[in-house]
Amino acid sequence: MAKLNFYRLDRSAMFSLQSDPRFSYCTYVPKNYDPAGEKTYPLVVLIHGSMRNAYELRDQFVDFAEEKQCALLAPLFPCGIEGLDDFNNYKHLRYGDVAYDTVLLDMVNEVSGIFRLNSEKFMMHGFSGGGQFAHRFLLRHPDRLSAISIAAPGTVTLADKNSPWWVGTADMEKQLGVPLRPEIMQNVAVQLVIGANDTSPEGTMVGEKSTFWMDGINDSGHTRMERINSLATSLSAIGVPSEMAIVPNAGHEGDKIQGAVKDFLTRFLAR
Repeated sequence: MAKLNFYRLDRSAMFSLQSDPRFSYCTYVPKNYDPAGEKTYPLVVLIHGSMRNAYELRDQFVDFAEEKQCALLAPLFPCGIEGLDDFNNYKHLRYGDVAYDTVLLDMVNEVSGIFRLNSEKFMMHGFSGGGQFAHRFLLRHPDRLSAISIAAPGTVTLADKNSPWWVGTADMEKQLGVPLRPEIMQNVAVQLVIGANDTSPEGTMVGEKSTFWMDGINDSGHTRMERINSLATSLSAIGVPSEMAIVPNAGHEGDKIQGAVKDFLTRFLAR
């Protein structure tokens, strides 16, 4: 059993994942967490963006965790796992020899063996690159999610039977091991959130020289606003409802949309 001392309680240090130390995570448990107690805590998983700000993202949700008595898990998926120019690895769930969705689930299992968590199903939020990971995790693992907030992804995977993964889901079973399961996705509370001023094409258009180039990758829109609306339409077409939050006076700024995210999760927990 892992020691519950100042390295782990409250705002934890960054810990290497035991099953794959290339990856790490930090956590937060409410201050009233009693190692000898019986109370269990819902889990919120926070997926960082491209700059890998896991600590910062965790700290930005501490107020929510205290008020709602939730635990937080913020994974760190470093750049450079598959070489010096490996920047976007985790965003598509699979890259090189790594299944990033499995890495995350290993983290959930590890922290669930340390703290008393309700983690069979958990909540998730991801912004920008984290929003890319988050909505693809919803497509692959809807059975593990209770609620998800998907914020301003730069590229999106649509529920399209005619396009291959990761533009669409035609060969999803071959690539990820399971087909699309809309009937399970329908059980997950879904929020799509974006700043009202997040309308620049910068950072969204994929060029033909990119390692992630695929035919059709830019068909979902030229801006994050267009792409998140395409994602909403795609989810609706397979019977998966979502709520859209467009945050006034916010651009591509994760901290400015967090109020809407916390409001969504608060309403979900109050059900």
